[in-house]
Amino acid sequence: MSSKKTTAASNVVQLECKNLHEYLKSQTQIISKLYDYPAICLAVFRDCIPAIAKQFVMRMLCVEQPVPQAVVQSWGSQVFAKENSAACQALTELKIWSEASISGGLTAWDLNPSFKRNLKIAWLGGGRSWSMFNSVEQSDAKSRDISFLDTYAMSRWNCLLHYMVDSNASKGSEMEGISVDAVRIILHANLMVRNEQDGSYMLTSQGFQFLLMDTQSQVWHFMLQYLNTCEQRGLSLVECLSMLFELSFSTLGRDYSSEGLSENMLTFMQHLREFGLVYQRTRKEKRFFPTRLALNFTTKNAIAPENVIENNNGNSTNNSKLQLNDDNNYEGYIIVETNYRIYAYTDSKLQISLLALFTELLYRFPNVTVGVITRDSIRQALRGGITARQIISYLEQHAHQKMISNAAASAFKTTSVLPPTVIDQIKLWENERNRFTFTDGVVYNQFLSEADYLTLRDYAQSIDVLLWQSERSRTMVVKKSGHEDVKKFWKRYSKG
Repeated sequence: MSSKKTTAASNVVQLECKNLHEYLKSQTQIISKLYDYPAICLAVFRDCIPAIAKQFVMRMLCVEQPVPQAVVQSWGSQVFAKENSAACQALTELKIWSEASISGGLTAWDLNPSFKRNLKIAWLGGGRSWSMFNSVEQSDAKSRDISFLDTYAMSRWNCLLHYMVDSNASKGSEMEGISVDAVRIILHANLMVRNEQDGSYMLTSQGFQFLLMDTQSQVWHFMLQYLNTCEQRGLSLVECLSMLFELSFSTLGRDYSSEGLSENMLTFMQHLREFGLVYQRTRKEKRFFPTRLALNFTTKNAIAPENVIENNNGNSTNNSKLQLNDDNNYEGYIIVETNYRIYAYTDSKLQISLLALFTELLYRFPNVTVGVITRDSIRQALRGGITARQIISYLEQHAHQKMISNAAASAFKTTSVLPPTVIDQIKLWENERNRFTFTDGVVYNQFLSEADYLTLRDYAQSIDVLLWQSERSRTMVVKKSGHEDVKKFWKRYSKG
């Protein structure tokens, strides 16, 4: 009797994008060290906890002893008991407070001493000044305005996105500036995988989901992956997080000093420069400008007006509707016809490259690109881990306003602005590929007698690990998880 392992196809993995609360909650080993930095405490208070939890912290901040839990519960109405419980849970998960015993056998809440001390420093002043907020000795003769910083930030960020959607193309202007370190982060995050056969890089299902996210969510997820590997570069995770949070409190359009930064933080600054979070003319320049990507790092809310300085003409460029994107027609530029033709009214190379992942491009003009959805183009996307639902979602998300209007005026009410024939056909092409289900297993064959085969088959069936069997060829397949049990049984049976 011989056995042989078989390999199963891997399942599509959904992208897990943590928010700030979930990320800090997972850092159980260093969370107490994080609260040694006022910038982190202020960011946690601002962006991580519910409004009710903020009220609890503010009431307890200047109290120098634990507060009984019954007193804390009395601060909120019983009508909102669920919200109060959620606020207490959030403060406990982030270790902002902890349970303590007081006289009389009562339980109380006690604020984390480091968090309390450094949040006071962030609000009331004192302590060591933040290095980047040291004054620059001379005014910058080549100061950069906000529009320049926005353009610079997106040009750097789009470099990374262009690499993801077209990494195997010839090195053009969009590919310049992508370092080996950035590629390693992309691979570490499983946004791309390397093809072992030809050495090329392929976009994964998670990578496609990443490209569908808004820019701020992309930056947040990418930087989390960077932070997971920063200690491998000899950088301190706590110091890197502190600097990122300090940048989120900076003012857009103002320059800051890099004089007081350590060598490790200067290295970290160069990485942020590559990703577009800061602008620095040269590596040796003693000043830098945070970009909008850095200011919006911890929160999805638009940056506050007080965090934007006026340009030389006296006009503030802060606009909550400003889109950090290189699309001229961001609101919608794709028209899909019932004959599977796609018209993309955009000159964005990034969006055209993204469209080419699942579309066969036919013509390209200065302001419009024509393509067609085919069975081969969809199957190529499916092989890369992209799902039919993701393709349909992308087309719906970027649908032209004309398509939306036609769908609203149509007598046939549908749940999508896309033609039903196109949606159904994309799903059918996916179902063609998913007709088979794969399970890891071990093949047993070449039995010397039928009695041996039947004995082992019946045992595998009795423990529910038999996947397939053929009595004629004396062959059977058992689950990989049950292989060890079957093998041990066979050894005992053959010896007896």
